[in-house]
Amino acid sequence: MDKTSRTSKVTIYFFHIILACIIVFPLLFALVSSLRPLNDIFKYVAPVTLKTFIPNHITFEAYVNLFTKRGFGTVLFNTFFVAILTVIFGILFGSMAAFAFAKFEFKGKNILFAIVLFSFMVPFEAIAIPLYNLINDLGWVDTYYSLIVPAVANGLVIFLYRQFFIELPDSLIESARIDGASWWKIYTTIIMPLCKPITISAGLMLFISQWESFMWPLIATRSQEYKVIQVAMSDFTTEHATIWNEMFAATVIAFLIPILIVMPLQRYFVRGLANTGNKE
Repeated sequence: MDKTSRTSKVTIYFFHIILACIIVFPLLFALVSSLRPLNDIFKYVAPVTLKTFIPNHITFEAYVNLFTKRGFGTVLFNTFFVAILTVIFGILFGSMAAFAFAKFEFKGKNILFAIVLFSFMVPFEAIAIPLYNLINDLGWVDTYYSLIVPAVANGLVIFLYRQFFIELPDSLIESARIDGASWWKIYTTIIMPLCKPITISAGLMLFISQWESFMWPLIATRSQEYKVIQVAMSDFTTEHATIWNEMFAATVIAFLIPILIVMPLQRYFVRGLANTGNKE
């Protein structure tokens, strides 16, 4: 390895370390602050020393208060319930629609697929009011339906599955049809088992999208009964004060759970996205 190449690698590693510090330090500060008493959180912020990231007195009061006084158990249940059902139905309907776009010929197919592509390019803010009016007319405001149903039909999920299904040989399906297999059997026993990376990628995208959703749950729900985690985190700021230690504790939970889910599955996620890069 020549000197120029070695210098280039050292430079890249240096910038990676700096970038990692920029990302990790705020998360570390949030974790440490969630374990401090409320009065100690900003006591060691300026100047920044080791005491900024090492608490003198560790307390789990903030976490206890989340579940005993803030009803965070219900919030977590709501968030998981909404996210998991969205993943299940989003994968089911998205893959079925993609299978139709990839392997069937029908009138208006290209126009419909163009609408699907356009759907995930439109900012949510542009459809929030019409969507709320529709949900209100259906009587779904402040229900699980309002949180789950609008997120099930995801254009990006359909696109990912379609790109994968296009690469599957038609002879595979034709041979199954000759053997008497129904379309449902072909879909469930032949097609879906072949697209595990795509399914994991789509599932993670749907899960993270729902886990991080704030604007729509804030619009569509009103009561504590259906509150999800991102909306619940706004409750720690009151008219006169901010309960920082509980806010940081909720933040730690909010970012830690997706990380624990994504990390073991990241290789499938990358593989699933890479498989959609093939040309027709």
